[in-house]
Amino acid sequence: MDAHDQAPIDDAIERAIGEIGAELSSAFPSSARHPLRAIDQRAMDLASADRELKAALFRFVDVTPACRSLDDLARHLREFLREVPDAPPPLAVAMRMADNKAGRRAVGAAAAAGVRHMAHRFIVGETPASALGVLHELWNHGVATSVDLLGEATVTQAEADRYAGRCDEALADLARVEAGWPARDVLERDTSGPIPRTNVSVKISALTPLLRPDAPERGRRDAAERLRPLLRRARELEAHIHIDMESLDSREAVLDLVLELLSEEEFSRGPSAGLVLQAYLRDSPEQLDRVLEWARSSGRTPPLTVRLVKGAYWDHELVQASQHGWPTPVFDVKAECDRNFERLTRGLLDARPAVRVAVASHNLRSVAHAIAYNRSRGGADSDLELQVLRGLGDQLQDALASRGFRVRTYCPIGDLVAGMAYLVRRLLENTSNESFLAAQAQGASLE
Repeated sequence: MDAHDQAPIDDAIERAIGEIGAELSSAFPSSARHPLRAIDQRAMDLASADRELKAALFRFVDVTPACRSLDDLARHLREFLREVPDAPPPLAVAMRMADNKAGRRAVGAAAAAGVRHMAHRFIVGETPASALGVLHELWNHGVATSVDLLGEATVTQAEADRYAGRCDEALADLARVEAGWPARDVLERDTSGPIPRTNVSVKISALTPLLRPDAPERGRRDAAERLRPLLRRARELEAHIHIDMESLDSREAVLDLVLELLSEEEFSRGPSAGLVLQAYLRDSPEQLDRVLEWARSSGRTPPLTVRLVKGAYWDHELVQASQHGWPTPVFDVKAECDRNFERLTRGLLDARPAVRVAVASHNLRSVAHAIAYNRSRGGADSDLELQVLRGLGDQLQDALASRGFRVRTYCPIGDLVAGMAYLVRRLLENTSNESFLAAQAQGASLE
């Protein structure tokens, strides 16, 4: 985009920021008064300010599901905190209490409750049935959802079968209940046609234990045996299946699998389906070109939905690249990632109607850019979906919905053990010193 074209877009972005920002400014005071959220935010602030404390607390969160008693839990917390040179006063008190049995039980109970509450901030329920109240409330407030059944990479065929079974049950249970919810035109239709109410996200690494970079074909074949029935089920129920992208070492296999299955004659007319594009990867523009070439040539209906995200495996990619001596595959400067995100946003919006576009970001500038560019291309607001993560983008979600935008909140479902890797990734995001929402909550001005 040259400078002549950029000027009006910049003006439109400023207007969109002001439009959403006014809603955000009114949302934060009420949320800040919620006592449990205030406790969560205090913990996040402490972790953000001290790298050693952050590492200790995250190690504790990671080990919590394996602890067998309150005493065991307190012992682990005490040992992790001993590695922190200057623990904050509340944690120093907890360490002293953990020196005797009665104190350990009290500390263990408090720690267990704290981790559970923090997990429930990001994970809406252990099962789809237990999450229906939250999902229904969101729908009534003008917010659609995508249900993610938590489960990282499986190691046995039985585990993969159980995960596929959970996905099938979730599709059926959600479709049955959501059919009775009130109509929400902004959430249920765009210029390409109807948008399913039921939306379930799945991970290919949980559908097969055989997904390996050195033998991708074997993993694809095995995953396809479980993904095909889910696509058939979604078509039968008029639901949407979204395929999540994970770490870079599985990306090509996942992308190949999704495009191959959706190219099959059986699925040429449904169900509604989508995949994820990760903007923090340096080669994501080439991935976008491949996806758009497929979308334009396939003629599939309904169109493929592309969910554009920044990416959640940044630390994993850096560590793996360092271990193997590989070039870093991700942008290591936030501004470069943000710039690439906007470039990909424009590419996706320009490609309609071959694809449906879902922009997933908590960055106000990125969201405003998508709104402004969509409008500059003559697109209706209803032709752009804006997505956030449960527990991280709640205020932004409410602000966008109140302005009449189609908003979808990504809602993980599962127990603490299955959700542990997800929870730690969300905590890493929420303790980022560059988090716009964290700064806004602490009183930083919109400007």
